[in-house]
Amino acid sequence: MSSTCRVLDEDVDLAEAIEPERRRQAAEECVARVVSIPEGHWSGAHGAASGEGIGLLVLSGLLIRRVGVDARFGAEMLGEGDLLRPWQGDDPSPTLPLTTGWQVLEPTRLAVLGDAFAARMARYPQLAGRLVGRALQRSRHLAVNMAIVHQARVDVRLHMLLWHLAARWGRVRSDGVVLPLRLTHSVLADLAAARRPTVTSALSELARRDLISPLEGGWLLLGDPPGELQELSPVPTSLKPGS
Repeated sequence: MSSTCRVLDEDVDLAEAIEPERRRQAAEECVARVVSIPEGHWSGAHGAASGEGIGLLVLSGLLIRRVGVDARFGAEMLGEGDLLRPWQGDDPSPTLPLTTGWQVLEPTRLAVLGDAFAARMARYPQLAGRLVGRALQRSRHLAVNMAIVHQARVDVRLHMLLWHLAARWGRVRSDGVVLPLRLTHSVLADLAAARRPTVTSALSELARRDLISPLEGGWLLLGDPPGELQELSPVPTSLKPGS
């Protein structure tokens, strides 16, 4: 199902890149087609027909990109504000038998930033800088994920991973930080580069030590963020106890 939207009305951070006196005009001009993707496997087929344009901007929802070698998978989680180009970079590797794919975890809305949108956006060069910044931030998140999965113990990986995700999606409440993401053990196994039974055991260990507690539709993170993560990517002060 597709429709259209004013991208800057949907993405406030992008709108704030434009000076206030031009913001309304920019919002009216920067219109893009929107596609809605249901939960489940996604082929990534909603790009520009020619594979050109800027990419797909996530307006809402949650999805992961999985990459595997010999049935061992790693994954990257993406959500609101992320920029995708699913038609780029998935050519078969000449040296590795790679398996790649997309899974939509929550119904997702994508703005198609094609050639027509790029032409309209050219009147507002600040938007290009903001979108490039999004791409760089995505690469930094990937670097942190790589450091996390190099931790030897899976319980440490998962503890770091959940707090890393909470830095973006978490909400503080009186008894801890809520991570409102429905992450199955299989999804966590991909994100943590571990086997699902090992993840199940590690989550039980974290719960036994009162570091996490499962919730309906998410997780409650208790206590302080792990020190190992603080060295890689400090958790925002607003998510720390007592802040």
